[in-house]
Amino acid sequence: MIDMIINVITDMFSFAFIQRAFVVGLLVSLCASLLGLSLVMKRYSMIGDGLSHVGFGALAFATAMNAAPLTVSIPVVMAAAFLLLRLSENSKIRGDAAIALISTSSLAIGVVVISLTTGMNTDVCNYMFGSILAMSKNDVYLSVGLSTTVFILFVFFYHKIFAVTFDENFAKAAGVKANMYNMLIALLTALTIVLGMRMMGALLISSLIIFPTLTSMRVFKRFKTVTICSAIIATTCFFIGIVISYLFATPAGASVVMMNIFAFLLFWAIGVLLSRKLGKERTMKKAVLVSIAAILLVSGCGNGKKEVTTNVNKEVSRPSASSGIVELRENMFITQFNDINLNQKDYLGKTIKLEGMFKKLSWNDNTYSFVYRRAPGCCGDDGEVGFEVSWDENYAGISQGDDGRTYPVLNEWVEATGTLKSYNNSGYPFLFIALSDLNVLEKRGAEFVSR
Repeated sequence: MIDMIINVITDMFSFAFIQRAFVVGLLVSLCASLLGLSLVMKRYSMIGDGLSHVGFGALAFATAMNAAPLTVSIPVVMAAAFLLLRLSENSKIRGDAAIALISTSSLAIGVVVISLTTGMNTDVCNYMFGSILAMSKNDVYLSVGLSTTVFILFVFFYHKIFAVTFDENFAKAAGVKANMYNMLIALLTALTIVLGMRMMGALLISSLIIFPTLTSMRVFKRFKTVTICSAIIATTCFFIGIVISYLFATPAGASVVMMNIFAFLLFWAIGVLLSRKLGKERTMKKAVLVSIAAILLVSGCGNGKKEVTTNVNKEVSRPSASSGIVELRENMFITQFNDINLNQKDYLGKTIKLEGMFKKLSWNDNTYSFVYRRAPGCCGDDGEVGFEVSWDENYAGISQGDDGRTYPVLNEWVEATGTLKSYNNSGYPFLFIALSDLNVLEKRGAEFVSR
């Protein structure tokens, strides 16, 4: 059993995009859980949801301007956090009403901008539900830097944040600049929201802030213990959620939320049991029950792993990134395709292997060959994802078919293997696979893929 788990994890982390997802996801989960208690206690739980909608609007503008999404979103969301705080403190529009006003306005603006520029394509789905598995290296570097900054600032100002959270009036009387630290909390939250949107999406990001804190509060009552427990729960649920997403081809963000729901129900049950116990044994029972909860949380998807042990063994034996052949697997086809296009320098010159339908496209008196699968779009099955292929090692976008090699019949299901290369056509770079093997398969795979 242990060997199979190790094999699954080893195979999973052989993919570069999962490594990036793991690093960024753990840091964002940690930051969100640290800030969660302050936001919940100050009744700002939904600020994450509001700021994420602002981030969606900023991402829409960044996409329209062909700018880096994170560099545009960060200052916009920080400004929105400042505006929300000012509206709540100094106007007749209070708390939840201010959040609703700004969030819905930003969401509407973002949808209009995207529909008028790039169109309502799958990028909208990525922004709404998350696409951490398609993060570029630059996104990772920026995310790691900002997450580290959030963590350091929280630890450094921990006592001030504690004072402002529990009794703001007393903190002001004691000489603490409460307004400044409220602003610090809002700005740290804004950074965390922007980073978390890539992982959870605009519709799910608030769960990273709310769930770990509310889960911890079912058992613990002190500020420090709740904060520490929230961090442990958040990072554990993220790790298990990513593993489940990999094994069962479920959306990464939703899988993480489902694990947080499971943890909440588990801790709620433990809290109910503890509330009925009195006396000196309560502390000992709490320690025992929390230990059991942690064990159950880590092994919560054990039954699912048993069901796929046969498939896991087969998967491990298949070519992966660590074996020198990058195979686009059916259950992660779109994710791997996006990763290759986002990080071309890491893949150029590597051997790529994929299955799909063989197709030819004519343009400007030239004929181009593709191996592709269908993918979801704004109207269902209206997208095509795959790579251009050629037997010519030095292909330069010229007409194919004169190289003396035979191509399959249109719409045949093929397996293509070759080296990923690029060429320049009309001033634009295009990726293609310089074929070493192109076989027609009798068994057809799934023509329509969603991941």
